Amino acid sequence: MLVNTALKEWSVAVDAIAQGSQIILLRKGGIKENQGRFRTQADQVVLFPTFEHQKPELLKSDYKGSNYQSSVVPVAAGWHPEKITLKVWAQITHIFLTTAADQVSALSDFHIWQPQLATERLKWKPKQPLYVLALRAYQLSVPVEISWNSERYGGCRSWVSLERPIEVSTDHPAIDTNTYDVQIEKLEEIISTRS
Repeated sequence: MLVNTALKEWSVAVDAIAQGSQIILLRKGGIKENQGRFRTQADQVVLFPTFEHQKPELLKSDYKGSNYQSSVVPVAAGWHPEKITLKVWAQITHIFLTTAADQVSALSDFHIWQPQLATERLKWKPKQPLYVLALRAYQLSVPVEISWNSERYGGCRSWVSLERPIEVSTDHPAIDTNTYDVQIEKLEEIISTRS
């Protein structure tokens, strides 16, 4: 199967998703989104690592045995490596919407971010719901290195089109199907029972 749509996310979060430590992303929409609102553009996406806004203090110090804080080196505004390594793709299996702070707080077990970061994402553009994307992730059999192209990949936006589609498969799941299904059930319970 070929995929040419990529979803941008902090490099450290992409690593956590690839390792099965995280199964959700939280979105409101970037500055360059369509009318500033988040919209899904594809169900199957390559995860595109970004570096600019990562900060160690916004990550949990120890999460499921991994210290993601130690892997983050803050970079200057606008910095990016000349080569980007793509190593994971995902099926967006569920999209949940929430405007409730208690629901966002209850999602803490599903991501590597400090609680205040998730809360800040909820409060930004308060009239818009927070999108909670559930990702069934798979590592690429062979990582793909691409050259940075600022016109194609730069800017504050969630979605980018890759110059060439990437061959993906379900051979290397980040977590097994049963574990993923159990986590989805928990997510559904959180979103449906809290207000």
